Amino acid sequence: MPGRIFLDQDGAALADHFGVAPADTPTGVDLAPDEELALVLPGKLITARWGMIPKGAVNARGRPVMEKLVNIRSETLHEKTAFAKIQHNRAVLPASGWYEWTGKTGRKTRWRISAPDQPLLAFAAIYDVWHMPGGRELVSFATLTCEPNADVRDIHHRMPVLLDDPAAWLAGEARPMRPAPDGTLTVEKSEL
Repeated sequence: MPGRIFLDQDGAALADHFGVAPADTPTGVDLAPDEELALVLPGKLITARWGMIPKGAVNARGRPVMEKLVNIRSETLHEKTAFAKIQHNRAVLPASGWYEWTGKTGRKTRWRISAPDQPLLAFAAIYDVWHMPGGRELVSFATLTCEPNADVRDIHHRMPVLLDDPAAWLAGEARPMRPAPDGTLTVEKSEL
């Protein structure tokens, strides 16, 4: 359910892949929440903070939601009042792959997950914009997760929703939130 990603494509390659204007975006082998990452919005490529506090969101008791959301269960996106105002703010997080960990604290094994036939994956995401004092805007996002496929199931109970048609997702089409087909991902021990 990604907690860290890696991306080896620069802004020009991302723009070409997604058909948007290029932008200067970060790449790296260990990108984490709270960092500014490349994010594709309808018609443009930007940088945005991974980890979202949905503005104006309240929980079932009417209290403000203050925790930062890195990943959101796709099954409950349309059911939770916390996402009512932003569930249609669709975005795509481009990644070359992601990491998961197994084992006990202090002895964890880090696993690198990627798709050998796809140099670039498209994670479904939603975003929000915070208008700060002074007119500055902060765009933040969270990725959507689903049940894992057979490739990932042994190392984690969730995985990112990988889009096979990012343009349709960004255009607002209803898309099933299901795992990538079995056999499309490679899981290998990471040396990081």
